[in-house]
Amino acid sequence: MDPRLQYIRDITRRHFLSSTAMGLGSIGLSSLLGSNTFGSNTQSDGDTNLLPHFAPRAKRIIYLHMAGSPPQQDLFDYKPLLNKLHGQTAPKELYDNIRFAFIKGDPTILGSPYNFARHGANGTWVSELLPNFASIVDDVTIVKSMHTDQFNHAPAQLFLYTGSPQLGRPSMGSWITYGLGSEADNLPGFVVLVSGNKTPSAGKSVWGSGFLPSVYQGVQCRSVGDPVLFVSDPDGMSRQTRRRSLDALRDLNEMQQQESGDPEVLSRIEQYELAFRMQMSVPEVMDISREPELILDSYGAEPGKASFANNCLLARRLIENGVRFVQLFDWGWDTHGTGKSDDIVHQLPLKCKQMDRPVAALIKDLKRRGLLEDTLVIWSGEFGRTPMNEARNGSKYLGRDHHPGCFTIWMAGAGVKSGLVYGETDPLGYTITKNPVHVHDLQATILHLLGLDHERLTYRYQGRDFRLTDVHGRVVKDILA
Repeated sequence: MDPRLQYIRDITRRHFLSSTAMGLGSIGLSSLLGSNTFGSNTQSDGDTNLLPHFAPRAKRIIYLHMAGSPPQQDLFDYKPLLNKLHGQTAPKELYDNIRFAFIKGDPTILGSPYNFARHGANGTWVSELLPNFASIVDDVTIVKSMHTDQFNHAPAQLFLYTGSPQLGRPSMGSWITYGLGSEADNLPGFVVLVSGNKTPSAGKSVWGSGFLPSVYQGVQCRSVGDPVLFVSDPDGMSRQTRRRSLDALRDLNEMQQQESGDPEVLSRIEQYELAFRMQMSVPEVMDISREPELILDSYGAEPGKASFANNCLLARRLIENGVRFVQLFDWGWDTHGTGKSDDIVHQLPLKCKQMDRPVAALIKDLKRRGLLEDTLVIWSGEFGRTPMNEARNGSKYLGRDHHPGCFTIWMAGAGVKSGLVYGETDPLGYTITKNPVHVHDLQATILHLLGLDHERLTYRYQGRDFRLTDVHGRVVKDILA
């Protein structure tokens, strides 16, 4: 056998499963029959020795990503000084020898066209664009001091989800399902929902498994048409015929694995088996028409349509059915101000209207059902926006350029303090003045809430141990309940 394949085989517990008398295929079949004889298929197949490392506060995650990155100065980070200085040339120290994505020359300060008011028990400042979010502000922790190393969309999204701006690393959801497995027998542990008529700039790599076994990659589901492409049986094929076909494929794949020792062959078997089980469970879970009219109205969801509101409701249904990590991407938040379609006067209110109601409904719905106690909800973009007007090519529309130096996110649910505002920025919202939180710190904190030590959740690849946080990251204990 090729020594490299021998090494791969020796480090995976899947080889043990495949070499037993019953084999992985039989274990998969036993799960179809409802038998627990061979144990649950929700255990991790990694070498992490049945994590979590310690008692978790969260069992599952819903990550709401506003792809393109919202301007924090117009939503959460209230800066009255911006309005006082609106239209004036920005202080030179804000842009001198600084590389921006699009700003050229001497930019001017851009005030927010929106009013802010205090809400909740602690008087948290919230923009008028988010009236529904204002009603749940006491349930969340707002972090105003996030910062990243990347200022363009694709590398910043990769950095946030994989810990590296370069392709090839496993995504956050893959690391989590690798470490913890799934609570669902008939659904993937990691599901992705996309809205806004565009996939993330970084592509599907932000839910890819990288060098982890491919069984841990995210599965993209759709809210219109077949929930998962190519899962349905072809015309003329009965479920019994499908079962016999999969049994034959399983036998052939097991023969190939015995010859090659490649664990990916066993991943293929497991994926076929999961797809077979998903044929029955996915259509039911993804059918939001089963929800009461009151719930549909609270989210603003419309069965049969593709929308962020539908996806928020689907996220709740998925985690109710045991999905470990649900990742929502909503495109349209890249407010540069080159025209009406990407400015802060026309496009930003439109996106806020689409997002505000379903997000608030999601938090209230989870709380009412008792799910918020062990579900972590995260809302973010990939970086922040500048306090200066971009004015690309002399555009008269108002917009803000990319800014990695500071941005705002919020978290709610399992293990996170309620009603907290953490971190501060300067009067112009340009630099962090208190409690900076790096992307690697956020990743470490998320894993910590799941009972995972980010320094111990590793995978050996190409001669070294890799982890989501690379060689960085600290748990932000001040935001933990």
